[in-house]
Amino acid sequence: MTNQEFFAQLWDDYVAMTPQAQHIHDAFLADGETIINDHVAFRTFDRGSIRLEALEPHLLAMGYTRFAPYEFEAKKLRAFGYLPPSDDQPRVFLSELKCDELSAQAQASIDALIAQIDPQQVTSPEVLWAGRLWEAPSFETYQQLMAESEYAAWLSIIGLRANHFTISVNRFTQYDTLEKVLAKVEDLGIGINDSGGRIKGSPEVLLEQGSTLADRQSFTFAGGQTEEIPTCYYEFAKRYHDDDGQLYQGFVAASADKIFESTDVRGERSAGR
Repeated sequence: MTNQEFFAQLWDDYVAMTPQAQHIHDAFLADGETIINDHVAFRTFDRGSIRLEALEPHLLAMGYTRFAPYEFEAKKLRAFGYLPPSDDQPRVFLSELKCDELSAQAQASIDALIAQIDPQQVTSPEVLWAGRLWEAPSFETYQQLMAESEYAAWLSIIGLRANHFTISVNRFTQYDTLEKVLAKVEDLGIGINDSGGRIKGSPEVLLEQGSTLADRQSFTFAGGQTEEIPTCYYEFAKRYHDDDGQLYQGFVAASADKIFESTDVRGERSAGR
């Protein structure tokens, strides 16, 4: 599988979960913009066959190189950024939940999901858009996980897939600022994540980011209960050059912390979603 094929299949799975992304993508294309993907992000647990170090080899096999570590203490996460083998390919952001920092009950719920994984499913890069590798949890389990970690609850029902794609605003001409991009997205009737401000970061930290509020879909939980929950979202990033004239390649942890909240059902409630 080539890198191009990998990201094409990843995109197809992503837009099936995130119809807003295709709508936004097509709207900017219709206005004459060129869309380049800045980065793609994934979530996982730090347990069993889907821990970060078990998924990372799929990226390395495609020519990616580990770039920088990140820690999100409040959200109990660790992550790495990965640089692509060529500039026309997206960066990758891979994070994992530090399950040991959750309650014994939450860890037991997560371990019950992990125990269902067929190790063979993890040997192919297709695992990164495989979705849920276990049976759906009960809605009660989902809510219990949500009380401790929105990230854990999201993973329990959504599974392994691209959490978001990201448009590179650097490649735009008409919509050459992040605020112009966000205004356009709002004109399409799509909500913006304003946790920490509409625009996270600044030229001073060499990266500005913004994102939509996640799409929503109905899922059937164990026992047959059906609930509409957040799925995935679309991000927008503008990078700046450092004092040496090099375009910043990394991520800003303080900004990423707020971007994570694009899928937070609790944040959606406060935003009127």
